[in-house]
Amino acid sequence: MKRKLHELIFEADTPSGKVFDIVLLFSILLSVLVVILESVPRYDLLYGDEFYLIEWIITSLFTIEYVFRIYAVKKPVRYIFSFYGVIDLLSILPTYLGLFLGGMESLMVIRALRLIRVFRIFKLTRYSEAGRSLGRALWKSRAKISVFLFFVLTLVLIIGTMMYLIEGGENGFHSIPESVYWAIVTMTTVGYGDIAPVTSIGKMLASMVMIIGYAIIAVPTGIVSVEIFRTQKNTLVCEHCLEDVHEDDAQYCRKCGGKLNLTP
Repeated sequence: MKRKLHELIFEADTPSGKVFDIVLLFSILLSVLVVILESVPRYDLLYGDEFYLIEWIITSLFTIEYVFRIYAVKKPVRYIFSFYGVIDLLSILPTYLGLFLGGMESLMVIRALRLIRVFRIFKLTRYSEAGRSLGRALWKSRAKISVFLFFVLTLVLIIGTMMYLIEGGENGFHSIPESVYWAIVTMTTVGYGDIAPVTSIGKMLASMVMIIGYAIIAVPTGIVSVEIFRTQKNTLVCEHCLEDVHEDDAQYCRKCGGKLNLTP
């Protein structure tokens, strides 16, 4: 029973698994849409009762899913404290907490808790192969991206300091942090225009920063793209440790060595 349930909930290659994923996908999208519409006073006034009913139906569905996921894995604690386990809990907790936080003084608390339901959008990545591939690619390239971000932060610190020395407070660059802010805005090609260089040397440095910005934007894209190209295509999830990164022809988990569920 556990194996069948694990195949239904955690796998996406089987017909039943695909149906399960599609139902949850639409439930997540509907739930997020309800959260958004509830924030509009006009819609909340007209359809508040309907939103409340839909929310409880979806919460009940997610609660059943959460319980089944805990039951289907061999190490429930590992799932409960995993990233998706926390997201699954956050997706149902606000609705139940709202039952116990009554009274006018707690209305703002309940409102804030209900907004946490928007985190259900993170559940989408689990049911989309594209989302899983992107997540795996980001995780595999974390070291390269970290080094890249450190390089960018170092660069904007140096450029911001240079601009502070060149322009000074009389031209709007009152401090190094403010100058670093300008460097980040310029390098990312956002260009708010609230601070701008006035001197010729400052404009020359700004031009160089803009050109560097275009080159820098392409770097993380290339890093992640390479990892996406290398990632595997299967959707096998180990029922022992919940590891989901395996070769296409793998029969055993690369992390714990447990046998994978290869039932077609």
